[in-house]
Amino acid sequence: MNHHARTPVPTSPAQLLTGPKHPQHTPGGLVGDTPVLWIGEPFTTAGRGFWAKLEGHNPGGIKDRTALYMVRAAKDRGQLRPGARIVESTSGTLGLGLALAGATYGHPVTVVTDPGMEPLMTGLLTAYGAEVDLVTAPHPEGGWQQARRDRVETLLAADADAWCPDQYHNPDNVAAYAPLAHELVAQLGRIDTLVVSVGTGGHSAGIASVLRGFFPGLRVVGVDTTGSTIFGQPAAPRLMRGLGSSIYPRNVAYELFDEVHWVAAPEAVWAARQLARHHYATGGWSVGAVALVSRWLARTLPPEERIVSVFPDGPQRYVGTVFNDVYARQHNLLGQLPADDPDEIDEPTARVVTRWTRCTRVLDPVADAPLELAEAVQ
Repeated sequence: MNHHARTPVPTSPAQLLTGPKHPQHTPGGLVGDTPVLWIGEPFTTAGRGFWAKLEGHNPGGIKDRTALYMVRAAKDRGQLRPGARIVESTSGTLGLGLALAGATYGHPVTVVTDPGMEPLMTGLLTAYGAEVDLVTAPHPEGGWQQARRDRVETLLAADADAWCPDQYHNPDNVAAYAPLAHELVAQLGRIDTLVVSVGTGGHSAGIASVLRGFFPGLRVVGVDTTGSTIFGQPAAPRLMRGLGSSIYPRNVAYELFDEVHWVAAPEAVWAARQLARHHYATGGWSVGAVALVSRWLARTLPPEERIVSVFPDGPQRYVGTVFNDVYARQHNLLGQLPADDPDEIDEPTARVVTRWTRCTRVLDPVADAPLELAEAVQ
């Protein structure tokens, strides 16, 4: 797949600095230049903390960046014809980004999702003009995620002009995040540790690869959810959305990670709620999981270590789940204070993890799998 160089490579961090946002002629111009906030006490140990990149300040969240980029690149290559329909599988945030891209570039959008999508998200997508297509039964092996992808294939077969971004395997999903990495360098000057959630692999690979060019010694910490297959654990039902996967996205850059942490839903909920109460900056499952790991790193790494965490979205879509006591009690998410330290395993497949767990050996489960599995997911 050909790539289009859209962001000039700067020769010094000073060249990354941007001025105030100017009046915009299209909604796509509202994306980017998101703020960075210091997260310290009382969420962290006294005298320790980390910086959070607040991607919830984009109109729809972090995936506004990749939706705009993938659509624009496909149009430039002639893969997406004028006025053609965009069809994609999503658990939510990319759907908002594609609705934004559709409004910006003049394309109808169909979002394929499942019953786990929050009513608020369905309402927003409909309000923004997207058509919401709901699958009704999970795939027997690939779960809801594979069921959504199968439905996308059916819709594409019925419309010869329709186009799917394929966020899980499209390299443009990675390239889209170079501007975010440049913003971080301009805002902070030096970064020692990057903490990122991992789902499709787009923003973790896109940000980390660019930052490594500025800071070769950068530590990259991936955050996944229990029940996700991305880093070699077996698939299991997952309550958390926005991170994790029941398939093997090929955009995940395993070679960039120094370690991975799996976080369980109650632990992420505790962290997200603490952030909201004490720092007025929070989000949903991904934000809670990333913040929990960042909190531990801030306590255990040297005090001079500059830690940056990417918060992919804000709290709005999670008012009925993460921040709803009735929902949280129904799913046994309350009253479970996370441990001070993660559990540890030496190999990603050593055992099935059910609580916050860390592993410093990161492997590609497809590259290291038997040949028949590797061929099946290509």
